Amino acid sequence: MGELTGKRIVLGVTGGVAAYKAAELVRALVREQAAVEVVLTATGARFVSAATFQALSGNPVWLDLWDDRASGGMAHIELGRRADAIVVAPASADFLAKLACGLADDLLSTLCLARPAGRVLMVAPAMNREMWDNPATRRNAARLREDGVALLGPADGEQACGETGPGRMAEPGELIEALIATFQPRRLAGRRLLITAGPTFEPIDPVRGLTNLSSGRMGYALARAAAEAGAAVTLVSGPVSLATPGGVERVDVLTALQMREAVLSRLADIDLFIAVAAVCDFRAAEPSVAKVKKEGASLSLPLARNPDILAEVAARPDAPFCVGFAAETERLEEQAEAKRRAKGLPLLVGNLVQEGMGGENSRLVLFDDGGMHPIAPGSKREIARRLIGEIAARLPGGAHG
Repeated sequence: MGELTGKRIVLGVTGGVAAYKAAELVRALVREQAAVEVVLTATGARFVSAATFQALSGNPVWLDLWDDRASGGMAHIELGRRADAIVVAPASADFLAKLACGLADDLLSTLCLARPAGRVLMVAPAMNREMWDNPATRRNAARLREDGVALLGPADGEQACGETGPGRMAEPGELIEALIATFQPRRLAGRRLLITAGPTFEPIDPVRGLTNLSSGRMGYALARAAAEAGAAVTLVSGPVSLATPGGVERVDVLTALQMREAVLSRLADIDLFIAVAAVCDFRAAEPSVAKVKKEGASLSLPLARNPDILAEVAARPDAPFCVGFAAETERLEEQAEAKRRAKGLPLLVGNLVQEGMGGENSRLVLFDDGGMHPIAPGSKREIARRLIGEIAARLPGGAHG
């Protein structure tokens, strides 16, 4: 099943070259098994035809405020009420001004104004960089945010006019992720979360180092799930090749000592600390400033022990709620529970390395004062959402939503 299965999405398309991305967005929404109805403005139709959107969505396109297909000719009422979300992409400068001022002179602006209270409205601005930087446009954008409209983008980059700067429409994939997030329970609303993810890399010399097989996927999936759940998330990440989840602040580090410094300097007002990173236990005691040559009869590498970041945080008198991870190769129950007790953690997530480390799927077990609790297997995204639910339920005060 797609992540938007059963959701009804109204997609508004206004004028601009970025309208071609709206066609890609419709395809992506359909892949997620959403039902899509497109409302195309007169200027939007100059860039992409109604026939294209009808073919991609499988539904007739709405063009006219006076379309008699709706009950009593009230398309602006009917469309908004049966939609789970309204998305306008691209949203031109003109449309942002209409929306901010409450103008309603065509079907799209009218249905946005008539949408039921609490209905999700997301807009993805797209325009020339000078238009976006104009004070009038910035005032309109600020007013829309105050009114509860979600603005996604614009992105910075090369524009169709040949200039470079802010004004590009957010990519369809980003809009899909943001839309999926709006339908997730807000269990961590108002919470502040600090999470570590990925491996650390401990240099031996300028070209070699000590590291491990962690991909960072679990940590990034948890950061994404926590942001979906309404948390303000800071992700301290070792070296990985993963995109930063939407709405997450990312801090890149390399070594265990750098990760420790980044974590300790950001603990103020943190409600929850999740240590997912696979931190190297040891580092080279004296890294070489030059490449170590392989010539010679033998080579010794003196090691120094790295700090235990999680244990240090958990031992603080003002410690946030701490969650640890333990990847073991054998006797998971025994070793994970011993680690939890030694570090004084309320919750530890354990897994066997051979059952998911570095892969797309994982099998995890929770350990707390109540014993051992297996988590149903699934993709890292599915498991991350389940874990966030379990963690939220254990936080002081419980889940918020």
